[in-house]
Amino acid sequence: MADMSWGCGLCQLLAGGALLALLVQLVRWLRADGDLTLLWAEWRGKKPENELRGKVVWVTGASSGIGEELAYQLSKIGALLAISARREDELERVKKKCLQISNLTEKDILVLRLDLTDRSSHEAATNSVIKHFGKIDVLVNNGGRSQRSLFMDTNLDVYSAIMELNYLGTISLTKHVLKHMIERKKGKIVTVSSVMGIMGAPLASGYCASKHALQGFFNSLRTELTDYPEISIINICPGPVQSKIIQNVFTENLSKSLENSGDQSHKMPTDRCVRLTLVSTANNLKEAWISDHPYLAICYLWQYAPTWAWWLMNRMGKRRIQNFKSGVDADASYLRKLK
Repeated sequence: MADMSWGCGLCQLLAGGALLALLVQLVRWLRADGDLTLLWAEWRGKKPENELRGKVVWVTGASSGIGEELAYQLSKIGALLAISARREDELERVKKKCLQISNLTEKDILVLRLDLTDRSSHEAATNSVIKHFGKIDVLVNNGGRSQRSLFMDTNLDVYSAIMELNYLGTISLTKHVLKHMIERKKGKIVTVSSVMGIMGAPLASGYCASKHALQGFFNSLRTELTDYPEISIINICPGPVQSKIIQNVFTENLSKSLENSGDQSHKMPTDRCVRLTLVSTANNLKEAWISDHPYLAICYLWQYAPTWAWWLMNRMGKRRIQNFKSGVDADASYLRKLK
């Protein structure tokens, strides 16, 4: 009887421990701003300060938003930078601040004007970076534009422009940089995709399509590089972030800009998104979800319970359209009662 009582007590203790561990993970998940693999890497994994210092990192879309913040955090780490975008004056501003906040010198930061839609210029641009630094260790494909318009209101040439910029421009530049990395047998291709590359949402059908295309392309490319284990393909999937991307979105026609971008304060701070992006890069995570809830929760649902995800996105999608039509940010609070 004593042995049986001891055995029952042990079982209860183990069950209690398992329940406690489950509750801890649930609390972690409810408070999470990234997938649990990413947050584990942030806690116990390799540090960007150790992995990226002295590396040559080429960042596209570096004149604002996530790309601009990437330049600042990378410069503080001590990475050597090539920063690209269409607006050279803005790139010079970013370079000036990088020099102010870091120990980098003028020659450590290359300003390189680049138009992702001008694919004929990508080979020469790649050669310019290699000529300046001698190598490219990391390419961060960050350039691109989002969208705010309903499909039935949107001209088809908008969809063509989105794919040309977000998808074809990105894979064109990647092709030239990857050739260099294959010759060296090492490197990292980091692509800033989106949670919209995992799910679907109203007002962004073209943007979602371009990000789904990037996800499919880079997941396929990874399987073609198995003979090069030191070349990493890393997909970053941010949710709503406090960046200027919303101020430069595609709308229903190419000549129209968004009249009111709305308050962005409810979104994830750009510096937090970038920090987790660098953690993902340092730890060679194949895919990282960087988002607050509810989008983080929907990523999990879309992965493991898509029927529930479709139901929830229909509910959220209705609110998203209402927000947009009423002149507030489309991703403003989903907690208000639907009419």
